[in-house]
Amino acid sequence: MKVSLFITCVSDIVFADVGKNTVELLERLGCEVDFPAAQTCCGQPAYNSGYLEEAKKAMKQMMKAFKDSEYVVGPSGSCVGMLREYPEIFKGDPEWEEAAIDLANKTYEVTQFIVDVLGVTDVGSTFKGRVTYHPSCHMTRILGVKDAPTKLLKNIEGVDFVELPVKEDCCGFGGTFAVKNPEISQEMVKEKSRHVSETEAEYLVGGDMGCLMNIGGRMRREGKNVKVMHITEILNTHGKEQGGEIA
Repeated sequence: MKVSLFITCVSDIVFADVGKNTVELLERLGCEVDFPAAQTCCGQPAYNSGYLEEAKKAMKQMMKAFKDSEYVVGPSGSCVGMLREYPEIFKGDPEWEEAAIDLANKTYEVTQFIVDVLGVTDVGSTFKGRVTYHPSCHMTRILGVKDAPTKLLKNIEGVDFVELPVKEDCCGFGGTFAVKNPEISQEMVKEKSRHVSETEAEYLVGGDMGCLMNIGGRMRREGKNVKVMHITEILNTHGKEQGGEIA
């Protein structure tokens, strides 16, 4: 099965290991992975800030970049969710509507792809420790990915999985929301940090790097010793040492 990696801006610029783990994980599951170099930002920051025409420029470039891809897989539920919204954004556009639908239909968040397309719920990894999972808002509410990440985590040998209290609450990041409403954002992430502490988990895992940076930064400032990891790292511990931290 041929898969094109949608790296996302944050992974490309800040957390390259997330992209590396995504590729290694997909290849271990039998996928042939390529990387269309023409890809760029999905357009979400501009779109969420109300700059529709500016966002469309990036979106059109993405449609061109992945035109010939069989499947498009990314390590961010938020960014993949943005691509899934392209058909509505370009609805009625005679030049771009078909391309928008095509890209949306073949694009998946990595855990969604593994569970729903590959039909795998146990990736054969091993990881020791008490783990909790933060389900990001865009991933669950926009993309609709709710069960795939926890199915995979619970099947990792050695993982002591514990549910995060009030897990559906936003961490306060929300992309540009944290920039425009810092006081509200700080209170939200403070509450999220408290809920993570209640689990007594050693590791906080998530599928969106922006959320993990936000929560991890807050807990680090509070002096809490909780390691924050992207889900691809914990899923890709097959035959190698565990342990990094995203934030």
